Amino acid sequence: MPTPLIVSHPLVADKIRQLRDESTSNADFLRLASEISRFVAYEAFRDAPTTATTVDTPVAHGAPATRIDTEYVIVPILRAGLGMSPAVQEVLPHTRLCLVGLRRNETTLQPDVYLDGLPESLAGAHVVICDPMLATGGSLIKVLDMLTARGAGEVTVLCLIAARPGVEAVTARHGGVRIVAAALDETLNEVGYIVPGLGDAGDRLFGLPVR
Repeated sequence: MPTPLIVSHPLVADKIRQLRDESTSNADFLRLASEISRFVAYEAFRDAPTTATTVDTPVAHGAPATRIDTEYVIVPILRAGLGMSPAVQEVLPHTRLCLVGLRRNETTLQPDVYLDGLPESLAGAHVVICDPMLATGGSLIKVLDMLTARGAGEVTVLCLIAARPGVEAVTARHGGVRIVAAALDETLNEVGYIVPGLGDAGDRLFGLPVR
């Protein structure tokens, strides 16, 4: 079974500590989530395909250079995924954004789709899913099923924190998916939240939703 790539770096670990802290404000949480997302994306695409080219600098013409030609389809899972996607778009040179909105049913713990912004055909596209908290894996599996049905190619999942039960559930159904996270927690509580985790990422990013 594929194992997730966990970004092991003291700077990332310190930011995760701050992210977990219940006293961290919404504004600081959003800033930290963005900073961590950059680190995670950087590591996830360390082996991105490149093309050799040249560039004219102020002091030399035709200097050797590297170019990335791949267009990545960024899919943040709303609403918490919006806390990651701008930073990921800043890291990757060619992207387009497609939104998917899922709402967890607090009784069944299963995802309900309320927004499907994916194109009808993804025709082998490299998709990057932004899913800050990979807990039970239900939401991610739902999105991966949607992507598979529309012909997506390689899929990379970027997370702030992943839980081992969720990783196992996802890879059991979608063995080819690549999961990259800043931290891996071992357990979930009785209502499907990651432990120790950090609570509800959407609420901590943007505040409580208006009812």
